[in-house]
Amino acid sequence: MTAPVLSVVVLSWNTRELTLACLRALFAETPRHPREVIVVDNGSQDDSADAIAAAFPQVRLLRNAENRLYAAGNNQGVAAATGEFVCTLNSDTEVRPGALDQLVEFLRTHPEHGAVAPRLVDPDGTVQHACQRFPTWGSALCFDSWWGTFWPGSWIQDRYLMRDFDHLTARDVPQPPGAVFVMRRDEWNRYGGLDEQLELFFNDVDLARRLWRDGRKIHYLASAEVLHHRGASTRNFSKMLVIWHRNRLRYYAKHHGALAVWWLRLCIWLRIREEWLKIGRRTRGDANRRAAERAWLQQAVEELRRS
Repeated sequence: MTAPVLSVVVLSWNTRELTLACLRALFAETPRHPREVIVVDNGSQDDSADAIAAAFPQVRLLRNAENRLYAAGNNQGVAAATGEFVCTLNSDTEVRPGALDQLVEFLRTHPEHGAVAPRLVDPDGTVQHACQRFPTWGSALCFDSWWGTFWPGSWIQDRYLMRDFDHLTARDVPQPPGAVFVMRRDEWNRYGGLDEQLELFFNDVDLARRLWRDGRKIHYLASAEVLHHRGASTRNFSKMLVIWHRNRLRYYAKHHGALAVWWLRLCIWLRIREEWLKIGRRTRGDANRRAAERAWLQQAVEELRRS
């Protein structure tokens, strides 16, 4: 059997139909570079693992008894990989023919780059503007808040979200979308993969930042296209908001220090206060709904405070 050049790691959690579609797209082509496909089923309860085993016996299927979340699950899959290159591929994606070969060939011919990612598109073909610059003290205040609706907060948020980039051309970027991310496997191992303290969010941001810190550029290859259904695995995850903020705090502690954590906590408090007032406005005349929404918000705040 030919040794794989590329190891594709697909992390699956309760996305049976999307995962099967993802695998169908992978096996619909004969790649120029031999590949192996490793699926890590993260304790799915929708019979994903059995369906994958039945439909794709050629896949290396790793079954977890519980959801180990994103960073640990991907690290587990890469640890089982044998290819020269490794691709972490979200289960809510469908690769276009030739896309992964293009990413491999880019890294083979550009040794100065540490990673490469493709263009992502919606099912209707709309290009997803998913590249970002690294979070800053300013973006901590302005992202998804009232402060980002007017200048200079709007400028800070636009810059953070790279709204000055149309995503139609290839270029080096600080942080590409983590849904499809290709690295050399030995370099992934040298960096220790994804930081498992950032279990669900900001782990891809952290890895990209560590690469850039060491002078390892990251490329966005617009000619390689992958369909992305956006956030299917996290959409119904009940603790997503709390984990997002917890991981955000850990990221700022790691890269910006204790003073930045204090600032971020203040920004989170302001955002919570803003949401409290928004609930009051949108539930005017419905006291029961207002009480329920504010109780849920307060519960999330308490859980975040304890974490």
